[in-house]
Amino acid sequence: MELFINPSLEELDALLKRPVRDASELNATVATVLQDVRKRGDAAVREYEERFDKVQLDELAVTEAEMLAAEASVGEELKDAIRLAHRNIERFHAAQRFEGEHIEVAQGVECWQKSVAIERVGLYIPGGTAPLFSTVLMLATPAKIAGCKDIVLCTPPAKDGSVNPAILVAARIAGVSRIYKIGGVQAIGAMAYGTESVPKVYKIFGPGNQFVMCAKQQVSLHDVAIDMPAGPSEVEVLADESSNPAFVAADLLSQAEHGMDSQVLLVCKSVETAQKVEAEVERQLALLPRKDIAAQALQHSKAIVVHDDDEMMEITNHYAPEHLIIETANYMELAQKVINAGSVFLGSLTPESAGDYASGTNHTLPTNGYAVAYSGVNLDSFCRKITFQHIQPEGICSIGRAVELMAEAEGLDAHRNAMSIRIASPLTPLLGEGEQL
Repeated sequence: MELFINPSLEELDALLKRPVRDASELNATVATVLQDVRKRGDAAVREYEERFDKVQLDELAVTEAEMLAAEASVGEELKDAIRLAHRNIERFHAAQRFEGEHIEVAQGVECWQKSVAIERVGLYIPGGTAPLFSTVLMLATPAKIAGCKDIVLCTPPAKDGSVNPAILVAARIAGVSRIYKIGGVQAIGAMAYGTESVPKVYKIFGPGNQFVMCAKQQVSLHDVAIDMPAGPSEVEVLADESSNPAFVAADLLSQAEHGMDSQVLLVCKSVETAQKVEAEVERQLALLPRKDIAAQALQHSKAIVVHDDDEMMEITNHYAPEHLIIETANYMELAQKVINAGSVFLGSLTPESAGDYASGTNHTLPTNGYAVAYSGVNLDSFCRKITFQHIQPEGICSIGRAVELMAEAEGLDAHRNAMSIRIASPLTPLLGEGEQL
């Protein structure tokens, strides 16, 4: 990790910029695959599975026999851990249910909202070196609570055509409707457009590599909603002289091992703290099975030393991290000053991995600075709010003339007339004899 001591505002802007990729070639490749899937459906999906995932598939859907085999192969201890996590995620997200209130905004004018689940959603779960069965729980659990009727999941198969059994177990526990052995851009295309096997969904959720994220953004322009734009995963840790360097280092490394393009940021108030953490990072890194991946991530990660808490929080809210860990003595005080972050972890005993798995909060979060405008996945992500209004005769009296005047001022005579004929109607006796407002 590069060390920067009391950088100026100009230096800080450069330090906090995420790496920018030239996406022109990537966009063209992704667009070609998407259009092929749109045109040829299952046939194109199978060809891309053979090309990219090195597997020949007769059937894209996971069978009940495969589900049962997966359940038999996963140990009871891990199943219990998955069930515990599911219970906590369910409890946290169930508390987010929306209760619409009927409001009389003016006499005779009543308005309200109703929350309605998105009927069919698609979940993308990465496979590869880290099959994220925890993400199944994070996405399918709130979808089920929201009342989504059809929860479709796509995940890349292994070369033998199997799906990681923990992914299948988590899917069963969380209530997934159908599972398909499809990965990458072809999975996003299949869910966005529909194929002979895969139903078209209305919104796609889930993380993925740069190809998957590019595909999600492309299909969101015309065809289907997505959870949020996203880039590589990231964490920022705030530390002071009271922090345990081993804890801080472990938190930085837990993020760095996600991928070579992951970014970790340490912000503290003394060079001594930064040096202690750096020594622990080097010691723990050497022991990690994924040390090569973590080491690559650390090459473009930074440690920044500042003067005080105000500068700490200024950097934090400017950076808008996906994950923010506050391991300072006054963590509750600093928490009150957080404006931009995806998910915040407070105190020395709250590692990011708790939120990744079992604390109950959602780990599908805005990255790349999008936390300034986006929330992480929550119950509302799987719902739409439909508004209703009901006007009675006295409501025409309350707002009718205002509607006429505003429509007329905008030059929209048909809009004005829609209210005027009601004002003059015998159905509104208060105004039916030409009474003026």
